[in-house]
Amino acid sequence: MRIEPAPDWRDRPATPGNWQWSATATGSTAAFAGGQFAMRCDRARQTVTLTRAVAGASGQVPMTIATSDVTRALVAVPVAGGVAVTLSARDPLLDAMAFSRGRFAVEVAGSTPLYVPSWTEVSRVIEDCR
Repeated sequence: MRIEPAPDWRDRPATPGNWQWSATATGSTAAFAGGQFAMRCDRARQTVTLTRAVAGASGQVPMTIATSDVTRALVAVPVAGGVAVTLSARDPLLDAMAFSRGRFAVEVAGSTPLYVPSWTEVSRVIEDCR
């Protein structure tokens, strides 16, 4: 009996959807797939907040970001409409997301993983905060 290896996230189909970027009074925001995942720049604080839309989150939950070069486990906190993690705009994970080969994965406990394209909107939000 042959056991098949577990599929790699990079072999999974990309999550359907597009990025939408917009300027805000405090920086900029990019939302993917109608807001299933979003990145928000707070220029004054030089931070980027990653938000995953999930229902009914209470308390801290694990959020993992996987790129072609880096995988990092983060701790997300509940926010309106989901959970979020705030990073320094100079955090190397953000660069890994921007330069990931084609896409990156966003996994939050209790929700379907997202396989998000690393389009220019990702870089734009990051650069708006630097």
